[in-house]
Amino acid sequence: MRRVKRALPLVAAVLALGVPLSGCGNESGARGGDVSAGASSGVGSGRQEEQGQEKGKARDQEMDMQEAAERADAMLDAVLEGIDPDVRWAHGPTTTRACGVTRRRAVMTVVSPERRQTFLDRAETFWRKNDYRIKAVNKDDKFPAVYAVTRSGFGVSVSFRGKGQAFLEADTPCVKESKVAAPASEPNGPAYEGVYPLPRPDVRSDFWSGEGEGEGEG
Repeated sequence: MRRVKRALPLVAAVLALGVPLSGCGNESGARGGDVSAGASSGVGSGRQEEQGQEKGKARDQEMDMQEAAERADAMLDAVLEGIDPDVRWAHGPTTTRACGVTRRRAVMTVVSPERRQTFLDRAETFWRKNDYRIKAVNKDDKFPAVYAVTRSGFGVSVSFRGKGQAFLEADTPCVKESKVAAPASEPNGPAYEGVYPLPRPDVRSDFWSGEGEGEGEG
């Protein structure tokens, strides 16, 4: 009993100082970008990452929908610039919800079935290098896709849909409500203003429209 009585003041002191008696990891924000969430590499690194995510979300909550849309545009610009050889693209429709925005781009370059996985791989590589977390990869033969998310809650994706056309989307987190203007980025081909749905891909590329496994440079 004497030992128990001596231990109690020590425990009380530890609790008063706010020192945890046991640690817990953080599984929600692994920086490596695995398709499935992995365990945290350590208590300290997990807490730092969680704090970074919270700070990022706090900053984004100060943005309005127009500012968030501009950031989404910049993210789409960046990944398109990171795909080599470059492709022709046009703006897709912008949609808004209660507190967020979705920006879209449609690829007007014909991407052959043999090159689609290469296209996705280059987008994924760009995102990994820029500290995005890869949420999911769909390796469907006809409609493959890759989905990623930033620390501050922006979601981005590249997916192949009908007739093998590639689409890029960027979803903002919930931000302050505001009006949203059309994207300021100039497409590198026809703008197709007021045209919906957009035409199917009609631009041929020696690399992207070609056959073969094609992991080489174009």
